[in-house]
Amino acid sequence: MKYLNIDDHHKDAECANDAIQSSELLVNRLSELEAILSSAEGADRIKPLLDSGYILLDLVNRKADAWKVGHEAFTLAVAGQNWLSAVEACDIIYQAEQDDAITALAHGIWLGVSFPIDPELSVAMLQHLVDETPDNSDGAGLAAATACYIVDLRAKDKQKDDLGFFTGQLLGQVARRHTNGACDTQELFDIWMDRLELKEPEKFLPRLAMVLDVLVPADKWWVDRDALRASIPE
Repeated sequence: MKYLNIDDHHKDAECANDAIQSSELLVNRLSELEAILSSAEGADRIKPLLDSGYILLDLVNRKADAWKVGHEAFTLAVAGQNWLSAVEACDIIYQAEQDDAITALAHGIWLGVSFPIDPELSVAMLQHLVDETPDNSDGAGLAAATACYIVDLRAKDKQKDDLGFFTGQLLGQVARRHTNGACDTQELFDIWMDRLELKEPEKFLPRLAMVLDVLVPADKWWVDRDALRASIPE
């Protein structure tokens, strides 16, 4: 999978030399991207910026640089209404672990749920929220249920099978941690789902929006959500 990164980047490395060679390849690719960016303008900068951002996240002590390119890519992507790239930029900013990481996460989730982008990326952003949410909070359940809903709505064929399995597992894990392991049967799981109203999108989606509003105050959003809502086709 491209965005979920289930396997660690260096998991298959057989020795330290393999990891070093991998880092060298990343540095070489980063140099190529920097050369492209030196002459690129406007929207043509978005893809090399995003590619650079993900590489910088994998390099030691380069997260601050990833944050910078993530912000530039986000600004350009929003200006061009390129929502997939805007969410990728949010993913980079979040993973850069700077002061506005949670703000970036909220933006990535809001855009990734509101617009019909690659469902895997939307799921990845929602998984980040699950990771950030305390075990006793309902927020993780809302995020996991939304991930399942998006996969069912948008994914097709093999992607739907793969993501459906992943989000089903994610929802089950959230249920177990939220109930201290008490959701160990289908009946108890269904009771938990009903109690949190996680079977009805018209109920859990507005509650997820409320969680995002808690994460980011109204005056701290980087986009005009009202204007964007008005632009979404029925």
